[in-house]
Amino acid sequence: MQQRKLKLRDLTLRDGQQSLFATRLSQAEIDKLLPYYENAGFYIMEVWGGAVPDSVMRYLDESPWDRLRIISKAMKGKSLLSALSRGRNLFGYVPYPDYVLEGFYKEAIANGLNVMRIFDALNDIDNVKESIRMINELGGIADGAVCYTVDPKTEEAPKQGFFARLFGKKAAEPEKIFTDEYFVNKAVEMERLGAKIITLKDMAGLVTPSRAASIISKLKAAVKVDVDFHTHCTPGYGLASSVMAIINGVDILDTNIWWFGGGSAAPAIELIYVFAKKLGVELDVNMEAVGEIRKRLLGARQSLKQFDLGKLPKEFDPLNDKLPADVEAEFDRAVAAAKAGDEATLLDACHKIEEYFGFPKPNEIVKNAEVPGGMYSNMVAQLKALGAEDLLEDAMRLIPMVRRDAGLVPLVTPTSQIVGSQAVSVALDRKKGNPDYSNPSNQFISLVKGEYGHTPVPVDPAFREKITGSPVEKPYDVSTYKKPENPLLPEYGNVPLAKNNEEELLLALLPTVANGFLRKRRKEEYEASNTAKAPVAEEKVVEEAAEPITGPTLNAPMGGRVVEIKVKPGEAVKKGQVLLVYEAMKMENDVPAERDGVVKRLLVKPDEVVAADQALVEFE
Repeated sequence: MQQRKLKLRDLTLRDGQQSLFATRLSQAEIDKLLPYYENAGFYIMEVWGGAVPDSVMRYLDESPWDRLRIISKAMKGKSLLSALSRGRNLFGYVPYPDYVLEGFYKEAIANGLNVMRIFDALNDIDNVKESIRMINELGGIADGAVCYTVDPKTEEAPKQGFFARLFGKKAAEPEKIFTDEYFVNKAVEMERLGAKIITLKDMAGLVTPSRAASIISKLKAAVKVDVDFHTHCTPGYGLASSVMAIINGVDILDTNIWWFGGGSAAPAIELIYVFAKKLGVELDVNMEAVGEIRKRLLGARQSLKQFDLGKLPKEFDPLNDKLPADVEAEFDRAVAAAKAGDEATLLDACHKIEEYFGFPKPNEIVKNAEVPGGMYSNMVAQLKALGAEDLLEDAMRLIPMVRRDAGLVPLVTPTSQIVGSQAVSVALDRKKGNPDYSNPSNQFISLVKGEYGHTPVPVDPAFREKITGSPVEKPYDVSTYKKPENPLLPEYGNVPLAKNNEEELLLALLPTVANGFLRKRRKEEYEASNTAKAPVAEEKVVEEAAEPITGPTLNAPMGGRVVEIKVKPGEAVKKGQVLLVYEAMKMENDVPAERDGVVKRLLVKPDEVVAADQALVEFE
């Protein structure tokens, strides 16, 4: 009987570095690894999408398109290259019209992308069907991802109101929404629409081993295409649940290479290799080549030291290192427990294995709050920037409330950021004695309005009216999308900001980040073309002393960066009129006038970073 083979998707260069090192892996470090990846034989390598297009421009001053092209050229077609797409949100945080999606998909496939893993944060099939169609028609492989989430804990359920009316029973015992059948039905719909792979996407690592067994086995029975399992180790289930997925017939498993695995990332391939041998399953990958990558990956991790929130595990070469007898026994105990369906023993054995190798312990806060690790760390960073770390516990406690109010949305980008930032905002509201939702972000307003799609349960019309001004659900209107301007830059020889289709797509998708990135490119090109010219002496600018503020001011509700200013000095404004837009916690926020008045002067400029309570506008 031929040994069963398990195909692998390597996440190291995208999700691995995003989970552990805030997506700061430079192209220079990636280039050192690519010669060894070429012969590793991974079925799929995830290298693009997710936070990569944003982060490489924002933090590394690199081109996302160059990254994709370089990797594709180096791999020579030996592994499929994949990216993660947020469906209608693509790689951004707002819904985009079809022509933006199609433009990105077409350009990505032309530059070497093979597989596009498509998910929707609401699991709204309407938001992924066009992407599946486009990817297939453009010659790519559509991978339909179903986002795993859980029902809020019963003891946190509201005691009365909308949920009680919705479910027709005591609200303390709401009907379970996220059953095995819920996820299987979504997968069947995606396959019907043309998905060539189905992924159970467990972005928070909340799939327990028993749940992995039940859902994977049901998916295998329900769909004909390959089933992929994607999880994270943050709350402590990842390794054990991956073992259960293998036992229950999963076709593709997502892993990272040693130094980029475990913790808030997916399990390390080296541990999966040991388990697969004991289960009589062959990993369809060249483990010797993986070992060569592992040797060089340590240096890559060390280059990311300032972003590293984890700890280095012990070195381990599964091809040559002999395991201590007690650790070997834990692997055997885990396998026996998994086959017997003994979840508690399986988890205990896997935790002991991870402890021996020095991987982080399960994050109990994330486990109990049932949120993605990235969402948690993002909230910690936001509160630290606001000087309000003491509000973390309050903000975490508010997540279930905000999530329910918004229609019981799964917590995955962008809804995890929207819900997380709104929970922080409500915690700040309460600290200041303001009513809840005094400062809803633009994205939270859009989510509640219905512009992101259909939520798993309907939003209470009374709550929608409170947040949006109308109780009526309003879906995303493609006609309202405004294509960002592509201005001429007189300071750089009157050239356009974006000079080709690739750059125009970046500007359409991530206008604020791409604007700064492209301006640097035009400046470099202009300076390079004028090196032969005599340098012009710079005029010394004598800064005048700032005029003291004497009139009433509009202050920033929280720290962030100014995106757009909508008024001018001397302009009369009405209470509630939007004066400027600023970005905080990756969300754009409108700042309305708190009174009628006349603008005396603007105290900030576009792209300026502002602190909480900093004066933004002075009135006469």
